Amino acid sequence: MSRVLVLNGPNLGRLGSREPDVYGAQDLSALRVLLSEKAATGTEIDLRQTDDEAELIGWLHEAVDTETPVILNPAAFTHYSYALRDAAKLVTAAGIPLIEVHISNPHARETFRHTSVISAVATGVIAGFGFDSYVLALSAVGRG
Repeated sequence: MSRVLVLNGPNLGRLGSREPDVYGAQDLSALRVLLSEKAATGTEIDLRQTDDEAELIGWLHEAVDTETPVILNPAAFTHYSYALRDAAKLVTAAGIPLIEVHISNPHARETFRHTSVISAVATGVIAGFGFDSYVLALSAVGRG
């Protein structure tokens, strides 16, 4: 069985109730179901969420150690976490795909959301398609 880490940063545990006009009305449980349905046969979706930057960094280290592709929604960490950027770079430098995803289109929102410190080290970036951003990323890592 192959595995994909689907990692979600701060406040995404509040999906479904947090700004549904921006993020939609579905929660992470619905995302898990969707990705499990769209995943290639024999692919495990390991979906996680944390509000803790250190925990998210540790999960990226785990991806390197286990050679596991990553779909990463860094949420607010996108815009300023150089520590997360360095951990993401470890993933791609090891030749492991890491796709940065966003539910909304950050470039259509507040100016401070226009800059990502993660994008330059990610394999690719998918944004603005709601939960379909994750589905597209699953395909991009070859597991969808």
